[in-house]
Amino acid sequence: MFNLYDEVIKSAETIRKGIPYNAKVAVILGSGLGELTNSITNPIYFSYSDIPNFPISTVKGHAGQLVFGKIGDVDIMVMQGRFHFYEGYSMKEVTYPLYVMKALGIKNIMITNAAGGIDKSLNPGSLMLITDFLDMVGTNPLIGPNDERFGVRFPDMSQPYSYTLLNLAKKVADQLNITYKQGVYAGVAGPYYETAAQIRMLANAGASAVGMSTVSETIVANYLGIKVLGISCITNMATGIATTNHSHESVMEVANKASSDFCRWIAALIPKI
Repeated sequence: MFNLYDEVIKSAETIRKGIPYNAKVAVILGSGLGELTNSITNPIYFSYSDIPNFPISTVKGHAGQLVFGKIGDVDIMVMQGRFHFYEGYSMKEVTYPLYVMKALGIKNIMITNAAGGIDKSLNPGSLMLITDFLDMVGTNPLIGPNDERFGVRFPDMSQPYSYTLLNLAKKVADQLNITYKQGVYAGVAGPYYETAAQIRMLANAGASAVGMSTVSETIVANYLGIKVLGISCITNMATGIATTNHSHESVMEVANKASSDFCRWIAALIPKI
């Protein structure tokens, strides 16, 4: 019989045997934002395929590896490539790495993504601090039996994105003269780009940006007691706001162009956490 706790411990033990680092900070990189790994000194790479029970990334732009090393004097763990519900994975598989991070001792996590802009003050290339989320996926990663060794049955979501980390991120961005916006991220299942009617609905509900990740990871991180900072890279304007068709290639192109400021921001922020 599958036991999530035992499987997580097995994954964590395999990783721990191969790294000399004791990371307390983790980063999940969204599509096209992998350049952050260039800031890591003395990196050690773990392919997902070498970690027991880990899913495998299937999406272009997701390298499919964990990277351990240092940014400044801080031990860091980076997830270069995530898992999505639309790939056919269960919600437990999508969020499995968060459980492993908890077992490895992670206390704070930065969850990043490429997103479509709904708020018209955003533009392709904008960076947006996530202040809250709308869960439009239609299911929840915490459904099923609860193991109290991970967290409580009914976790609080009144502050899904840590106010402390948000304020610190703003301070660092201001010091670096990096322009940013703030807003609510709507997570949808995908894998198609939303219709104009869906975007109008999300706008009316208060969403500033939309994407196909992040929300489930945020829920599980909070459940596990890991503090979250969320950052979206706006790679396109959503349907009905944009006048052009969408493609994953164009999303990657814009994310790559915006990654310079993004990486400077994250690299300066990590040593202060």
